[in-house]
Amino acid sequence: MSDVLFFLAGQAITAGAALAAIAGGVFVLLLLMLFASRRTARQRADEAEEAAARALEMEARMRDLARIQAETSGRVQTMAEVLAQRQSELARAVSERLDSTSHRLGESFNISARATHESLTKLAERLVMVEKAEKSLTDLSSQVISLRETLSNKQARGAFGQARMEAIVADGLPRGSFAFQHTLSNGRRPDCAIFLPGDTRPLLVDSKFPLEAVTAFREAPTAERRKHAAARLTQDMMKHINDVAERYLVPGETQDIALIFVPSESVYAEINENFDDIVQRAFRVRVVLVSPSLLMLAIQLVQAISKDARMREQADQIRAEVGALVADVGRLRERVGELSRHFAQVGEDVSKVLISADKIAKRGNRLEQLEFEVPPIPAHAMPAQNGGDGAGAIAGAGPAAGAASTQSSLRLGLHGAAE
Repeated sequence: MSDVLFFLAGQAITAGAALAAIAGGVFVLLLLMLFASRRTARQRADEAEEAAARALEMEARMRDLARIQAETSGRVQTMAEVLAQRQSELARAVSERLDSTSHRLGESFNISARATHESLTKLAERLVMVEKAEKSLTDLSSQVISLRETLSNKQARGAFGQARMEAIVADGLPRGSFAFQHTLSNGRRPDCAIFLPGDTRPLLVDSKFPLEAVTAFREAPTAERRKHAAARLTQDMMKHINDVAERYLVPGETQDIALIFVPSESVYAEINENFDDIVQRAFRVRVVLVSPSLLMLAIQLVQAISKDARMREQADQIRAEVGALVADVGRLRERVGELSRHFAQVGEDVSKVLISADKIAKRGNRLEQLEFEVPPIPAHAMPAQNGGDGAGAIAGAGPAAGAASTQSSLRLGLHGAAE
């Protein structure tokens, strides 16, 4: 044990020292291992506790997570139900809106279709009216052209004026009060002669008129030509007025005035407005210019005069008829008086009948107010019975006695009512 095994840093190491050193190292190693094992156990215990705490915490978190998941699933389900309800409400609202919109669109389309149809119908009617108006304008233009051609010809123009004058006279006067182309004692033949009642002298009418000068006066492009046309018109009218006065005013045979028929109202107005000297000249020679309206007025005046003359001729007959009418009125008054007396007699009879009816009604009311009661029977009138009393006697009288009493009461009541 004392043997030196080796030297370490100049120090001799023996076997005992080496064993002691080895034993001390082993002890130290054991201590270290024990300390390490304790430390490891403590760490494991801490880790186990920490793992248990973590497990508990994890379990709690899992429970919370499960609770949150359950709540979330409930909320999700609730939200799903709410969303489904909202979706159904939205679908129903959208469907209703679509139905109302489609209904409104259908109505608007129907209204638009009806309005369009009516507009097209009115447009077609207006087009028909336009076509008719166009046709009328075409006919009118052709008539105007024909009238212009007629008026451009002197003979045709004279025939036109005479035809218009004859139409006015024939429409306003009865037959026999006028004559066309009447021949005078001087051989002249006026266009129309109107016979007044009570006078053999006719009123003469001339229908010729110098329309060329009027047309030239109207269509004159310059003032100079218009002045020349006015002078020509004045000259032609003066000549025509003098011719009418010379030919148709025959003393003792015709009326003191003669008429010149102007077949146009506008021409007549233009002469009266711009050619006063012509009008004055015609007045001085007792010739009157008349338009169609003035000729109609003159015809109506002649009608009134004729009617007044016929009434004067029939005055005696009217007086006789009035006398007969007065007599008829007198007879009517007498008959009405007789009818009034008859009505008064009928009224008196009706009043008497009403009085009788009132009396009958009063008596009927009296009959309704009668009382049919059974009068009491006297005791001495009852038959005596052995062992019976008054009640038995009344009962024994029976219904025959009651009927007799009732009949006697009825007779007394009727007798009093008759009185």
